[in-house]
Amino acid sequence: MDLSLIWTALMAFLVINAMLLSASILVYAERRVSAFIQNRPGPNRVGPLGLLQPFADVLKFVLKEDVQPAQSNKFIHSMAPVLMVVIAMSTAALIPFAEGVVIADLNVGVIMLLALTSISVYGVTLAGWSSNSKFSLLGGLRSAAQMVSYELSMGLAVISVVLIAGSLNFMEIVEDQSAGWALLGWNVVRNPVGCLLFIITAFAETNRLPFDLPEAEEELVAGYHTEYSGMKFGMFFLAEYVNWFVASFFIVTLFFGGYLVPFQPLLLDVFPALADTAWLAALQFLSLMLKVSFFAFLFIWVRWTFPRFKYNQLMTLGWKYMLPISIANALLIALGVVLFGAFGL
Repeated sequence: MDLSLIWTALMAFLVINAMLLSASILVYAERRVSAFIQNRPGPNRVGPLGLLQPFADVLKFVLKEDVQPAQSNKFIHSMAPVLMVVIAMSTAALIPFAEGVVIADLNVGVIMLLALTSISVYGVTLAGWSSNSKFSLLGGLRSAAQMVSYELSMGLAVISVVLIAGSLNFMEIVEDQSAGWALLGWNVVRNPVGCLLFIITAFAETNRLPFDLPEAEEELVAGYHTEYSGMKFGMFFLAEYVNWFVASFFIVTLFFGGYLVPFQPLLLDVFPALADTAWLAALQFLSLMLKVSFFAFLFIWVRWTFPRFKYNQLMTLGWKYMLPISIANALLIALGVVLFGAFGL
């Protein structure tokens, strides 16, 4: 049997289980951070320091009764949460975790990412429509409008990175950021506007505050998953947290050097024997996880700090401000690449 196939299957198994575990860790982290922000204890009953609370929540989802509306489309109602989880897990296959360590090293990785994220809107829309509830339908329609509005700006922000790197491959995009001395090659330095646009659109794409209009508990009960219960509701919950975690990975990969260790060129000059070793790979993975942890914390911090936009504000921001800025940024980056090369700082 082909060893590369076995290695890919093993990596896929590990990444899927890591994503499942990460959702539990992020739930606990969000509860703890939100409790700190609101000056309250947070989970502290189930297990030491409340560490087992996320697992108690999973058990609750598994044991709760699965209730389906009598007039719903039962097949689509059941398919929608599965679609959301599958898409969320699939995008993780594109993440380079260290030099040469990636499940799907595709030459069109960026296009695959944009394609997968655009499909996720179907899961939300179908969930809202199939429930035969006006609250769920409004949540689904809001989500469709919101994602279309922000995917354009996200795509243009990604295009600006592709123009600088000259590649659609995520591994090559990361390696291109090692071209500059120390941290100057990172795209956050070369393309700060694109970085800010991508981070904002990542919040909108993952339906996190201040862009959680598809759910909007105070307005639409729970939005598109109002009529879901039991493990089906748990799958939407899982997909949201996995998407948030994966979004943090792609922010880091596209703009903050990915798995590159800060001052890596200098480090390899001082310790040349470290190149192409397992120690360097472990160091790169640790560097990646520390960067991702910061952005995961940022998602929590923003959620519990800023209020939700009104719907007209959300649409105005997407179409009147972010889209023109993202178009102008992509055009300026393209002009800069033509005139000055690949921004090799």
